[in-house]
Amino acid sequence: MLKMNVLMNTVGLIAAATLASANFANEAEQPLQVAQSTDGFNAKSTYMASCFACHSTGAAGAPKVGAGNAAVWDARLEKSMDTVVSNAINGVNTMPAKGLCFTCTDEDIRAIVEYMVVSST
Repeated sequence: MLKMNVLMNTVGLIAAATLASANFANEAEQPLQVAQSTDGFNAKSTYMASCFACHSTGAAGAPKVGAGNAAVWDARLEKSMDTVVSNAINGVNTMPAKGLCFTCTDEDIRAIVEYMVVSST
């Protein structure tokens, strides 16, 4: 039963990632959007809602968050914080764009990444 739940969750994540990356509109008609931090945004709460499942366990190679995991983040930060944030925004390896946080702005994602790094020292 556990294997079926894991399989169903994986299929759901793949389907959501596919839909999230699909372009249903004509890009030429889309206005340029500048990232702004959402009013009342809470990085910790959003991490718990959108990122915790993978980053607390290291699922699919996600860097773990929490005390004692600084070395895992240091290796990624050697490329720069901007690169880590860009990867979180655009998706990297098995991580979907913005970790499927559909309401997060780019600045929100930056705040979450900074929260995860600080929480891992």
